[in-house]
Amino acid sequence: MALRPIDNALPTTLERPKKQPKVSNAIQKQPETGVNNENQAPLPTSIDATIDYISSENLKPISDPEFKIQSLVEGLDSKDWMKVCESLNDVRRFALYHSSLLLPILEKVMSVVLKAMKNPRSALCKTSIMTSSDIFNAFGETLLELPNSNAFESLLLQLLLKASQDKRFVCEEADRALNSMVKSMAPLLLLHKLHTYVSHGNLRIRAKAAISISLCISRMGPEEMLEFGFVSLVQITVNLLNDRLPEATEAARSIATTIYHSFTEKEEQKHDVWQNFCQANLPAIHAQSMVKIVSSQLNLERQ
Repeated sequence: MALRPIDNALPTTLERPKKQPKVSNAIQKQPETGVNNENQAPLPTSIDATIDYISSENLKPISDPEFKIQSLVEGLDSKDWMKVCESLNDVRRFALYHSSLLLPILEKVMSVVLKAMKNPRSALCKTSIMTSSDIFNAFGETLLELPNSNAFESLLLQLLLKASQDKRFVCEEADRALNSMVKSMAPLLLLHKLHTYVSHGNLRIRAKAAISISLCISRMGPEEMLEFGFVSLVQITVNLLNDRLPEATEAARSIATTIYHSFTEKEEQKHDVWQNFCQANLPAIHAQSMVKIVSSQLNLERQ
């Protein structure tokens, strides 16, 4: 059979020419700031990341405090949040090294600290919490004697709120501030401020308050506990024992043991004295719980 001439072969199908990509589509978009990429380190979402958080140990005295104090309030009232952060650090320096100059404007300063603590900007919030720690260490229970009696209560509530947050670095800083507060103030005076939060509606605030109450009571002697009232103390403990968060119940166990040691300090039959006291002042089921918890805690101490 004769071969078909090449000229009669079927025509080859031509490929459709590819479109050249437009310049606007060819250039890859840069990743947006703050968008997570598993192949890249996360980028800072704001300028907050550039703020330096200076520890109290690294703060230096002010060279001319008498002159600087005159412009401190103006800096605290600034609309520029970075200027406010800078002024809050100056407040810390005054508290640590020149507290007598800060005292006349302390109430004004506390109102600014409280306002900054409520600010959603992380840098302002954390710097204000650090400022409160230094103010506690410098002035102690003097804060309870300010003309505006609500100033300290408002600051205390805000610290409990911040300590209850999910932001770890804020929560940890607030915990440190609460510890500074407990260590710097007379425990009996502070307990009168703290014990009301045992019945707060927010269970996290109750737990944080319980920890501070436990630390506070651990610093009290028998005379101070007697002045506050042993019955009131065991009632506080029972309320915390029935809480849902383990931080609250663990604090309650510690409180119960501290009260027991103080109440039975001079007694020979300690267990019987404690049991009779609980049964006389608490409902039967709560009295039984208190006796049982203290017994278990004492066993742990002996191990």
